[in-house]
Amino acid sequence: MANQYHLDDDTIATIQSSNDIVDVVGDYVQLKKQGRNYFGLCPFHSENTPSFSVNQEKQIFHCFGCGKGGNVYTFLMELEGFSFPQSVQHLAEKSGHKLEIPQFDSDNEGRSTTEEQLILEAYQWLAKLYHHLLYHTKDGKKGLEYLHQRGFSDDAIEKFQIGFSPQSRDFIVKFLEKKGYHRQLMVKAGFLTTNDQINYFDRFRGRIIFPIRNAIGKTVGFGGRSIDNQEPKYLNSPESELFQKSKLLYNFDNARSEIRKRNEVILLEGYADVLALYQAGVMNAVASLGTSFTDSHANILRRYVETVVICFDGDTAGQNATYKTLKLLKKVGCNVKIAMLPNGYDPDQYIQEFGAEAFRHTILDTSASEMTFLISHLKKNYNLNQEGDRLRYVENIISEIALLDSSIKRDHYLRELSEQFSLSYEALQQDLAVKMQNSKKNDDNSKKFGNTNEGIRNIYQKKQKVLPAYHKAERQLIAFMLQNAHIAERVQETLGSKFNIEQHQIIVTHLYGFYEAGNQPNPSHFLTFIEDQAIQKLVVEISIIDCNWEISDRELDDYIYTILAEQNDKSQIRQLEREQKMVEKTDPVKAAQIAMEIIKLRQESKRGS
Repeated sequence: MANQYHLDDDTIATIQSSNDIVDVVGDYVQLKKQGRNYFGLCPFHSENTPSFSVNQEKQIFHCFGCGKGGNVYTFLMELEGFSFPQSVQHLAEKSGHKLEIPQFDSDNEGRSTTEEQLILEAYQWLAKLYHHLLYHTKDGKKGLEYLHQRGFSDDAIEKFQIGFSPQSRDFIVKFLEKKGYHRQLMVKAGFLTTNDQINYFDRFRGRIIFPIRNAIGKTVGFGGRSIDNQEPKYLNSPESELFQKSKLLYNFDNARSEIRKRNEVILLEGYADVLALYQAGVMNAVASLGTSFTDSHANILRRYVETVVICFDGDTAGQNATYKTLKLLKKVGCNVKIAMLPNGYDPDQYIQEFGAEAFRHTILDTSASEMTFLISHLKKNYNLNQEGDRLRYVENIISEIALLDSSIKRDHYLRELSEQFSLSYEALQQDLAVKMQNSKKNDDNSKKFGNTNEGIRNIYQKKQKVLPAYHKAERQLIAFMLQNAHIAERVQETLGSKFNIEQHQIIVTHLYGFYEAGNQPNPSHFLTFIEDQAIQKLVVEISIIDCNWEISDRELDDYIYTILAEQNDKSQIRQLEREQKMVEKTDPVKAAQIAMEIIKLRQESKRGS
């Protein structure tokens, strides 16, 4: 992999050793140590029960659910969509190493990578420029006054790098051209727009600019807010490979450490609300980007925290959005609380009117449980003075109670329902039992078709066939070779690359070269010498086999004998097949006897006898 991009092997190894995979993965996944490994929810597929494992000793990750695995570089390549040089560059910056990665444009993939890198660089330049213009231009002064009137301090403006785009039609165009960026590429990136006369304009001119950063703190989009009745009121960067609203959360990069520390995140609706909470001393708040909360958002948050506090606007639209968001978060296994605002207030307005302390103590500290919110919210859809509506409402609430995972909670809310509507507790219990049974059937169906973590794991496990003895011997032997160069040397002398499985032949051939180049045993570093993703995945699977660093001569000989015996059996079977073909027309009885010998040999080979 390193040679493919003309990167120095020693540099690759140095940067890799400077970035502990537990720390890097921990920026994306909440990891908990269990035994020798760390476990968390897989970032590559949806699951409610952790099946994603990180081994600090071997510096590799592996998901037992979806099968993905690799080292710190491949993790970033899979999750962030980085090329190998980009993942090296990112980790070099993260660990304080200076590294210049050459640009490659010899093929379509190289051109695409270079183009994306140019756009990313342009975002960083523009974010700095917009922030500068806010404080140092006449147009920017108007934007700054607006922000101050909204109650935002210079500290918050600086923290979030808020900027302003001037009304000038060509200022940004000229700036980008001087930096060497082509107009058409900037139109594609969403910085500029063009008209029929092929004139180019700043997409965000005359707007307050909110830089939107990805999880690693790089600006990948802008949110523009008009201040003089310009329509639309809010304008975001267009969707692209870099900017996908369904996968980004505003302020996530700043809030992540506090989110992990508290194991709780405050979910808001807008940029201004995030700034208001920051000024109120609440550092674990994020917001969706002017779009509905999605499954992807829910999965991102669940990887980091168990508890999400939803704090949306207190009006009808905000409460309806709360209901939909609650359902998505529960689906991925989050514990959800609702910080309920008075009707007509958003978090920013409430803090301005009542103060930061009142918001923290009156709103956040008294957050309602999901059922308390649902009981109140669903009630609005029914006229409880009418018998039919009352019964439908009760049925609806029982359906929600059935989804609770605590028998104590179910009993509590069922008794409340019984008392409120003067209904028989026993009758409600019976109805609840039926709904829970139906819910269980649906869960079982989901598992059957792989829609949950258990279902995915079941499907994955079914694919794992019982391996023949020689196959298991080869895997076990390679596992020892990956962590002990002396064993690899002995195997090379006695067995060489004469493994029965073609992929194993490829692995050991690379491994011999890896050690001959003077490298020490390191499965994670070894992966950088392999370009084929399927082989990389197999190396990871073998690396996680739990085995001792040393192996006795007897054990080593047994493994080698089992591997060679399979080759001898195959050779003997091929010889018998030739004999069978020669006599099958002249001596059918003899041919049948040979066929039985072939079957016996194959059966013995499978049993490892």
